[in-house]
Order: sequence, then C-alpha cells, then structure tokens
Amino acid sequence: MKKVKIIPAIMAVTVSLIMALTGCSDSGTTSNTGDISGETGTSVTLNSDDMFTNRDFETGFDESTATKITISDSNSNTSITKEGTYIISGSTSDGSITVDVDDTEKVQLVLNGVSVTSKTSAALYVKSADKVFVTTVKGTENTLANGGTFTAIDDNKIDGAVYSKDDITFNGEGTLTVISPAAHGIVGKDDVKFTSGTYKIDCKSHGVDANDSIRVANANVTITAGKDGLHCDNDEDTEKGFIYIESGTFNIDVDDDGIHAITTLQINSGTFTVKAAEGLEATVIIINDGTISIEASDDGINAAKKSTISTPTVQINGGKITIVMGKGDTDGIDSNGDIIINGGTIDITGNSSFDYDGKGVLNGGTVIVNGEEVTTLPNQFAGGGGGMGGPGGMGGNGNAPGGMRGRPGDNNADTITSATPNANGERPEMPNFNGDNSQRPEKPEFDGSNDAGGNRQKPSGKAGSKNSTQNNA
Repeated sequence: MKKVKIIPAIMAVTVSLIMALTGCSDSGTTSNTGDISGETGTSVTLNSDDMFTNRDFETGFDESTATKITISDSNSNTSITKEGTYIISGSTSDGSITVDVDDTEKVQLVLNGVSVTSKTSAALYVKSADKVFVTTVKGTENTLANGGTFTAIDDNKIDGAVYSKDDITFNGEGTLTVISPAAHGIVGKDDVKFTSGTYKIDCKSHGVDANDSIRVANANVTITAGKDGLHCDNDEDTEKGFIYIESGTFNIDVDDDGIHAITTLQINSGTFTVKAAEGLEATVIIINDGTISIEASDDGINAAKKSTISTPTVQINGGKITIVMGKGDTDGIDSNGDIIINGGTIDITGNSSFDYDGKGVLNGGTVIVNGEEVTTLPNQFAGGGGGMGGPGGMGGNGNAPGGMRGRPGDNNADTITSATPNANGERPEMPNFNGDNSQRPEKPEFDGSNDAGGNRQKPSGKAGSKNSTQNNA
C-alpha cells in the first residue's frame, strides 16, 4: 500500500479516542484510554494521512492536450497503450476499453456520455498501469456493462464489468452505472478508490471486490448485489484487506454482507442505508461518526476472526446507529472478541442486542435496546420482541413468536423452540434445514440479451425491498 499525504480537507478528520480493554468487567464501564492494538502491538486504526493522494480528488483535465475517442459499433474496441488523458464518448453494444501501459505510467479516462457493453468480458479492463483515474464529466450518464457471460481472453480471470489489475480511482461530477449480470461489478486487484461522483452498481456477486483496499470519500454509491456490497479480502498481508470510509452516501441492498473487510473496517463519517444478511463485518470495526441504518437477517455489526491483526473488536466512538434485526439466532452487534462504546447513539431493535466473547465496555454515549436505554451492555439474548421476524417480516414465519425462526411459508417447519439460554448458559443453535424449501432463494438470472439496458430481473412481487425468505448467510 502506497502511503502518501491526504489533502487538507480530508486531514480534518482524525482518529484519536481509543479505549483500553483492561480492568473492566464483561458488562461495565471504565475510564481508561489507550489504543486498539493488534496481536503484535501495532495499532489497527487507519490513518487518514495515508488514504488518498491529491490527484485522487482532481476531476479537471486539459481538453486541448487530451486524446478524444468516440466509440461506436464499428469502432467498439479501444486499446490505450500510452500514458495520458483520454476523453471517451459514444456507445457500443459489444466492445471494450483496455488500458495496457507501462507499470510506471498513469492514465486518466474521462467518461463524457459513454456506454460500453462487452457481451463476454469486461467493458473496462486495466491490464497494466501504475494507476488509472476514471473521471465522469458533470451532468453525464455513463454505463460500463457485461452482457451475461465471461470468456477468457488471457491468463487473468476476468470476472467483473470493470476489472483492474492495478490501482484505480473513480471520481468526477457525473454518474457511472456498472452492470454485471454474471459476476462482480467492479474488481480491483490492488486499491479501489471513490473520491466523488455518483455510482450505481447492479450485479450478481460482489458490488465492489478488491484485494488490497477500498477507500471512499465524498462519493454517492448505490449497490444492488447477490453477494456483498463492498468486499475486500486479502489473507496474505495484514496491512491490506481493509475498507476505509471518510464520507459519502451509501445505499446498499444485498443478499450477503453490506460491507465486508477481512482486516479493518473504519467509518469516519457518511450516511448509510444497508439491507443485508449482515450489515458490517470485519475483524476490527471502528465507527467514529456517521448516520448508519441497518436492517439485517443475521448480525447487524459483526467482528469476526477474519485476520490475525487483532482480537475481533467493535469500537464505536460516535455517530447515530440504528439496527433492526430479524428474529431468531441474530445479534445487533456481535463480536468474537470485544465491544467498546465510547460515544454516539446506538438504537437496536431485536431479540439479541449484543453478543460478545470478550469484554463489553460502555464508556459513554447512549445505548437503546428495544426502546429502553441501558447503562451496561447486555450479552446474548436481551429478550423482548421487535425485529423483523413477525408476520411478513424478515427471517420468520407468521406463527413464530419472539426468538423463533421458521421457514417462511411453512408453519410446521423446524424452529428454535426457545430464545433463552439453557441451564448451562448455552444459547440454542439453529437447526440444519435439508429440505428444498430451507435454502435462501438465489438471485434471479439476468437477461443477457439486455446488453446496454442492463436491468437486473427482480423476483416476482418484489417492490423495492429484499425478499423475506432468507436464512442466515
């Protein structure tokens, strides 16, 4: 990961208050302060100074020195082999833009009302570069789409409508729509950044799938996906595999995790509306500010042991967080390690508000569970109703009372018979469903012939919300 200085506007947000985990009970308070540290003693908090370069935010270009390219069905495949700025317009129903320059060279692609669909590969393929900047012109609508299948064209396994082997930054003042009916929307094998602009991603797998990092500031991102919304996974380097969000607006409606990082997920600010099986997931989750609304059928926020960087930890220092959970074996905030709340307002509706294997520390802020403020963090099932698992809700059948989960449409299905731990303090496990009706419905197939139209088919009867027949994912 390249470490460079951020522009002054972004430097204004810093991470400062981190609370220690020592000397506190499982449900209590402490006044100690310190750093979240990894197993080697290294802080896992992401430093804003390292996240962006000045050029990541530059949306201007010199039209007089730029190369202009007009794409059409008769000029459908564009290959860029030299460093520089390229202004691209036009449309094709089967073509591509390929960037193949020296790994020390930078390329800026200015999208000025362009629509490219590749029937069998990526509409934009960055094969080699030091870095590529994709800039949308103010007021323009742009589309990069795959037609429904991916056929190998070289040794790289291209599986996204946008596929980049190297660092890629998206910015601008226009709109970019990415459609991928067979796989991911945007794939980046290094860093993927969004620093301005509007993005609409509709795909079968992950919306954005990165290897090293995903970093966002000031962008407006809407994702509808069959797997994760933002997904970053690098199990070979503990300094990578992270997601850093400085600011922005996010509308995420997906079948698996809304935002998933293998190491650290850090949110400094922004507005988030997330509908998913799990809202936020990483080994370490740090929320400093923002307005976050999560509807989940599994865990709202989940710190799991995805990496060796640290004890799994959820730390909330500020912001307004609202979590509405499905009934059954679900948790509002779940950590395989610790939960630390230093500030902000957390409002959880559901059967189990908090579940942690280590320490639960409430240093400050306001925590509301099913309408009532609490002064210590409960553990596992908090009891009470709420959630989305009642009649017509997410994750339950019409006859399932609080704490029970049945298969929708099957009133005689196997259920958890109690949400209360047994005499040994053990919480009941979810049953293993083997019948055909027990599986979460798959995302519908796309209409491959739709090409540049690119609208994803919705299940019958769906009207802008998730299908309620979801098991835990």
